[in-house]
Amino acid sequence: MTLKEIPVGKTVKVTKLTGEGPVKRRIMDMGITKGVDIFVRKVAPLGDPVEVTVRGYELSLRKADAEMIVVE
Repeated sequence: MTLKEIPVGKTVKVTKLTGEGPVKRRIMDMGITKGVDIFVRKVAPLGDPVEVTVRGYELSLRKADAEMIVVE
């Protein structure tokens, strides 16, 4: 299951980051790494972007980036 599929109000744990090179590095630089908890706060009306809380701060992710984050 990816972060894009998680409904608003749920907290999930990152199990894996897919993607290659600079895209994966950018996601990791935002604080999203294996084992971190992510709370889905809001999803825009058309589904893009997704607003999440990670490590105590709020972050907006594009749908394409959220698809690269595998969660449980």
